[in-house]
Amino acid sequence: MEGEEDEQENTNTVMCLFTDPEGNPLRNPMFIPQNAGPLQLQEIVNMLLDNEDKLPYAFYISDQELLMQLGSYLQKNKVSVEKVLRIIYQPQAVFRIRPVNRCSSTIAGHTEAVLSVAFSPDGCNLASGSGDTTVRLWDLNTQTPLFTCSGHKNWVLSIAWSPDGKHLVSGSKAGELISWNPETGMPSGNPLTGHKKWITGISWEPLHLKAPCRRFVSSSKDGDARIWDITLRKCVICLTSHTLAVTCVKWGGDGMIYTGSQDCTIKVWETTQGKLIRELKGHGHWVNSLALSTEYVLRTGAFDHTRKQFSSPEEMKEAALERYNKMKGNAPERLVSGSDDFTMILWEPAISKHPKARLTGHQQLVNHVYFSPDGQWIASASFDKSVKLWNGVSGSFVAAFRGHVGPVYQISWSADSRLLLSGSKDSTLKVWDIRTRKLKQDLPGHADEVFAVDWSPDGEKVASGGKDRVLKLWMN
Repeated sequence: MEGEEDEQENTNTVMCLFTDPEGNPLRNPMFIPQNAGPLQLQEIVNMLLDNEDKLPYAFYISDQELLMQLGSYLQKNKVSVEKVLRIIYQPQAVFRIRPVNRCSSTIAGHTEAVLSVAFSPDGCNLASGSGDTTVRLWDLNTQTPLFTCSGHKNWVLSIAWSPDGKHLVSGSKAGELISWNPETGMPSGNPLTGHKKWITGISWEPLHLKAPCRRFVSSSKDGDARIWDITLRKCVICLTSHTLAVTCVKWGGDGMIYTGSQDCTIKVWETTQGKLIRELKGHGHWVNSLALSTEYVLRTGAFDHTRKQFSSPEEMKEAALERYNKMKGNAPERLVSGSDDFTMILWEPAISKHPKARLTGHQQLVNHVYFSPDGQWIASASFDKSVKLWNGVSGSFVAAFRGHVGPVYQISWSADSRLLLSGSKDSTLKVWDIRTRKLKQDLPGHADEVFAVDWSPDGEKVASGGKDRVLKLWMN
């Protein structure tokens, strides 16, 4: 019933959020009836203008029609120019995801710890990588194992789906990469070799830049990042400039590649010749994690909650470009980095090599950072047992989520940006509500540390894996 009440409240009322100029919340959100009349609008305006807050503040409103009514009311009644009221319209997601609240199945199969889990861009398939050297594909309809992909000689540390859903690439502790056909579970050729140490990250070229998907970039502890072409079955560009291990890599929507390293720097590369464009300096210790403000649309490509089918790669590319442009708007792509120096830095690499904001507050290393699908929030997971929420545009601190009793390893957002999931060493998953800033659901069930979590793009399922060797699927 809780979910239904939520939805009812959402359709009849509009949420308005009060913040200071930095974006910090000043007081609880206010709910205004969607069909508010002139008298109600007058009361709202008077209440806002008579407020005793010393700072000028913004009033975020999530309904365009109500925004127009309020604007014309202020204009008509010649509200005093001595008192400034800044009104900002923020569209909300067009669909609503209910929080997962039960484990629908516990699937055994892996014989060692599950180190990574990832849903396909359309949310219909699920893959996992494990210390048992296999990648496994799972049938989400029957919630049973589908394929066991064998070929690696060491732990599978990293997996990544291509944005068109046609390929799955895995990287191992031995440094080799294997591309799999998700429809058969078979490798698409021999392993791709070149890295001398283990793979730390894999990121695909965005679908709106190239369809069908052919190229991806991998980062390694050997200090290099390599761009591979799965049609040519070889490394086409080697990105060498870091002096220590490359810990993370992202392929941005504007065609640039970002690499984070233990040498404390983030480097920006162009992808036609592999030239180094920019070096981002600011961290005092290893860079552990990178996230892009456009990451969600880059990962899901042409697929959204409508489950539309596409007849050609060109059609997919067009849909992906439309989604990317809509999400990005006129603003530059933002990048956030999390580090062992306990801080995060927000960057706008296309504009400047200098940090836009430094995000401080964690008491231990920042292990994982992630932008919400709408780009409005940044979430960070730390070894200090907390998850923190930040403003995705200004970088200002918003809230701390406390409840885990062990380091938080990984986080994942629901597709509507309203809920956040975290997995921890304490063997639990937790779902946090962004609106109330409180714990929405506690999900115990794993017998040991939870290393990997992912929320499906359609919002219906969550997958988790960890030290207890099982894959758990959670639903609402």
